[in-house]
Amino acid sequence: MKVEIDSFSGFRIYPSKGKLFVRGDSKVFRFASSKNASLFLQRKNPRKIAWTQVYRRMHKKGITEEVAKKRSRRTVKHQRGIVGADLAAIAAKRNQTAAVRSQQRLAAISKAKSEKKDKEVKKAKPARTSAPTGPKVSKQQMKGGKGGR
Repeated sequence: MKVEIDSFSGFRIYPSKGKLFVRGDSKVFRFASSKNASLFLQRKNPRKIAWTQVYRRMHKKGITEEVAKKRSRRTVKHQRGIVGADLAAIAAKRNQTAAVRSQQRLAAISKAKSEKKDKEVKKAKPARTSAPTGPKVSKQQMKGGKGGR
């Protein structure tokens, strides 16, 4: 049994029922009732008429029991080490008391300051004591080109 679909309302049209309308451009429209045909010929929008299938589909009517609500996945937290520190080192640092941590910080700061001081002392020592002796010669003169006297 061939069941057609109404061009306006989306209802089923059983054999030997309904109307057939063929437009000037040879497009075929099938209607379940004269009500649907009349509304189509008045150029009514089926999306705005509450009893049509198109309206019901657009406004999500009558599909709540068919489709279950989609469940969202719970995020799972993982603890991982980072570059330069494994998980055990991070846990040990987290369990330290504030006093121990501040003491370590002060020790690190004083060490960094002493290293900086040592660098400055080394930089100051190897200063140039003797300048190159002899007449100044330009690059052009070194190559044997013109210039000079």
